[in-house]
Amino acid sequence: MILINLLPHREAARKHRREVFFATLGMAALAGGLICGAVYSWYGAQIENQQGKNAFLKTEITRLETQIKEIATLQSEIAALKARQIAVEDLQGNRNLPVYLLSELVKQLPDGVYINSMKQVDQAVMITGVAQSNERVSELLRNLTNNSPWLTRPELVEITAGTVTLSQRDQRRVANFSMRVMLKRASDPKAASPAASASAKT
Repeated sequence: MILINLLPHREAARKHRREVFFATLGMAALAGGLICGAVYSWYGAQIENQQGKNAFLKTEITRLETQIKEIATLQSEIAALKARQIAVEDLQGNRNLPVYLLSELVKQLPDGVYINSMKQVDQAVMITGVAQSNERVSELLRNLTNNSPWLTRPELVEITAGTVTLSQRDQRRVANFSMRVMLKRASDPKAASPAASASAKT
């Protein structure tokens, strides 16, 4: 006997395929949603972790900026203290300069040269005097140039001929001169060694 299927089998197969398709689509959408949620959660955790690191870095930067300001203040205070120390040392070292000046002039003045006046402005000393001859003035310049640790750069400003009356019958020709010489500071290393030797002798 022959069996004939009169049911709409094509519609049933189509319906079954549609149901399978929609079920697969729903599972894919669910899987995609789960994956997106997991990725979102992971990125959220990373962002939160990075924000925590950023907050920590900001706190540390603020603390370091405070320390840097304190260090800058300390450096300025140290520089001011060093400047005061240098000023005090210069004052202590330079208070004996007039003594050194007079001592050096006594040592370096050749015979026949006499000083009338001296005037000091800062480190420059203006000397005026009388010499028996021009050669005596030249000798004084050489002595100040080569032999004096405290006086340097002597410069002859003016020399003129003159006469000195010793008595009514005795008049002698002399050389009136003026020169400029520089007085070294005690802080100058070249002047420090003579100062040390002088203090050692005393």
